[in-house]
Amino acid sequence: MGATVGLHVTVNGERRESVVDPRLLLVHYLRDELGLTGTNVGCDTTNCGACTVHLNGEAVKSCTVLAVQADGAEVTTIEGLGTGGELHPLQETFREEHGLQCGYCTPGMIMAAADLLERNPNPSEEDIRHGLEGNLCRCTGYHNIVRAVKAAADRAGAASREVRA
Repeated sequence: MGATVGLHVTVNGERRESVVDPRLLLVHYLRDELGLTGTNVGCDTTNCGACTVHLNGEAVKSCTVLAVQADGAEVTTIEGLGTGGELHPLQETFREEHGLQCGYCTPGMIMAAADLLERNPNPSEEDIRHGLEGNLCRCTGYHNIVRAVKAAADRAGAASREVRA
């Protein structure tokens, strides 16, 4: 048996302690060790984005991050995006705007879109398409995905205007 390394990470708000192989990828740690199967393995080469999660608030492709690189960090997966049993606005708009077909890329798309909206709360269609460039969908023509992201941004903007009024 090879060497193992202690890992302390907060995943979806829950502190986790594990002993892992130092070569274990974050995506496999999340799926196989923690049972968080919403993060998908699509390519293992960063080409598809199905494995996108947030690491310390920033979108990363977890197929190219070692689990030990997340030691001491905060990781948010698609399972941790909503709050209090409620869907995140992006999850809602993906459903409402038919931004998915088979659903395989959807968790990664939503995590990338959440990162985009955090950085740019009022993106144009071009901004959205550029922001999602690293995530591939093999089923849709992306039109409904872009529409879903725009709808979530518009709702968030309307909600913040109501709060200020």
